[in-house]
Amino acid sequence: MAEDELVAFRKRWKQELTTKKKEHPLVCAPSPSCDVPGQSGQRDCKNRYFEDSKENLNKDCSASKPVVDSGCTEDEGRVGRGGKAAAESEDQPDYVSIAHSLLDGRTSPLLDRIQEERTRRKRQYHNITHACSTSLQLQQQPQRKVKKDEELLDQLIQDLNEVNDIPFFDVELPYELALKIFQYLNCTELGRCAQVSRAWRVLAEDGVLWFRMCTREGYHRDAGVSDSPCWKSTLRDCRSSAKTVCSNWKNRVGSISQLQFELGKVLCDVSSCDSFVLAGYTSGDVRLWDTLHWDSTASYLKPNSLSTNSDPRPYVSHVQVNSTVAAAAYEDGCVDLWSTETGGEPIHHYQSPVRVQALALSPDSPVLVSAAGPDIRLDRADDCGYWRTLCQAQLPKTVESLVLVPGRGQQCPLAAAAAGETVYLLDDREEEPRTLHSVYGHPVTCLDASDSHVALGVKSTGWSMHDGGNKIHVYNLETGKPVVCVGSSPGDFTCINLRDTPAHLLVCGNKDRRVRVFDLRAGSSVASLYAHHLGVTSVQADDWKIVSGGGEGLVCVWEMRMGAKLWEMHNRHPVRHVRFNTSTLVTANIPDDKSPRGACITDDDLTAHRRHRGVICHYDFSENALSQDHILPICRSNFTESYGYNYNIGLTVPYDRLSGSHSSH
Repeated sequence: MAEDELVAFRKRWKQELTTKKKEHPLVCAPSPSCDVPGQSGQRDCKNRYFEDSKENLNKDCSASKPVVDSGCTEDEGRVGRGGKAAAESEDQPDYVSIAHSLLDGRTSPLLDRIQEERTRRKRQYHNITHACSTSLQLQQQPQRKVKKDEELLDQLIQDLNEVNDIPFFDVELPYELALKIFQYLNCTELGRCAQVSRAWRVLAEDGVLWFRMCTREGYHRDAGVSDSPCWKSTLRDCRSSAKTVCSNWKNRVGSISQLQFELGKVLCDVSSCDSFVLAGYTSGDVRLWDTLHWDSTASYLKPNSLSTNSDPRPYVSHVQVNSTVAAAAYEDGCVDLWSTETGGEPIHHYQSPVRVQALALSPDSPVLVSAAGPDIRLDRADDCGYWRTLCQAQLPKTVESLVLVPGRGQQCPLAAAAAGETVYLLDDREEEPRTLHSVYGHPVTCLDASDSHVALGVKSTGWSMHDGGNKIHVYNLETGKPVVCVGSSPGDFTCINLRDTPAHLLVCGNKDRRVRVFDLRAGSSVASLYAHHLGVTSVQADDWKIVSGGGEGLVCVWEMRMGAKLWEMHNRHPVRHVRFNTSTLVTANIPDDKSPRGACITDDDLTAHRRHRGVICHYDFSENALSQDHILPICRSNFTESYGYNYNIGLTVPYDRLSGSHSSH
């Protein structure tokens, strides 16, 4: 309160309390014949509370001598302090009683007041027959009451001032500390806080809070606080876009592009990461596509001088790409590395004595590991961009699969290699590879790794098939101990995806035509989907969907929670590569036969050549399928043309809204 308002309030309240006591003195008469003013009203009040005690009142009343009820008599001393306090507060205003209750700490002041009033009137009825009031007590009582009420009023006003003086944290505390508190709120809670006051609204709409919330949800992780004028609007737009993309995924709405190459080249291997797609062909050519910049000058990657001079040029056996470098291994044992920014000539090259049968590139750092026979080589780029070999090792058996542990960053790289029935961990800080898993007679069929675990599919043979069939073992990288063993399938596990799934899930494919999802916390199966009649060849999952590819060339998209197939696409050859992010999907159908009839450009059967070369499809679900810029020409007919037959046929079936979906058949 302001000082002048506080002074006026105190003066007005004190005057009201003093006037109240003088205008309503407590006067009682023992008999109905009393003519004392105010007596009848007092008796009526008593009669309302004690109607059953009228006879006792008439018997015990003394002569018609007026008795002043001062609330303090000689006999009342035997009653106790409680009766005295009750008598003193007989005609106090209600708000004073409530204030007194609040000051005493009672949670229900009105109920306590009613109970106190009943107790006071009972004691007053028993003491009304005793004439012990004096004029001195009559003079002293109002003074004592006013004094006590004044003390109560002062204390109440002081408490009210303390309530008004309690500072809001956003005013008194530093702004940064207030933001520290607000950062634990979600969008809904921030919206509610913004409606409290102007000061809270400024805090709830701070750009730093919404920037952190935006990055925490996975949007614009590489951006800075100053990159957007309003991060609240940016987050709203991102959520709206994500909702639209999710709907497009479920309804197969978007655009499709086939990444074509020249005739006469059969597809050998495909790799994709972020917006980059890398492909190797039987002609020895390696091509890189940047799906964000289709006119990129780094599309064609030149081979090393040795491969260029050889005739015929060796096939490309394996390719790998991440956001910074691209790698390719040839049939003659050569390995080339290019920069995704500059392309052109290789930035690193080395030669292996035999064919490279496994190649792995770290998704988040410039680390490359290759396996040629039983030999493993680990290379890494330093801070200046120069590549050097960190370590080399030789295993007892030929390496069949290889994977790099992601999320290592600047730490020492760690690679997992499967050779026969043993899985090794290769660390440049150790002299020899460390054995992670080894069971004699149970070969490892597939391998994958996350930042903390390694998952491997183990094939059961002989009598062990009666113990539940093939299994998937998950090991902890820090301790090297097994975490969980899941699966009991008669077929061999062909592919595992542990890197891209949520932390507690694992998705895998099997030769028994099923895609399975396991919960690593409970060690149980979450979903089992009958997918591909020629076995599952590739699979990937996120928090709500699964994309699987089969040996018959079918790509299926599943809804994980319902276990239902959303849609499917078909091409001729087995699906060897499936990779998707939030809005895009890349699939590659790679032929098993690299030298089919009609593969040579000099052959007459060009149709057969087209059938056997393989295909790479790029789906973009963020595009508007109704836009004419993203619909293939065969889909633009509106059936209004009056001229004769043409191939401009409109596809109006709702299930085929994805542009160009029929062009792949």
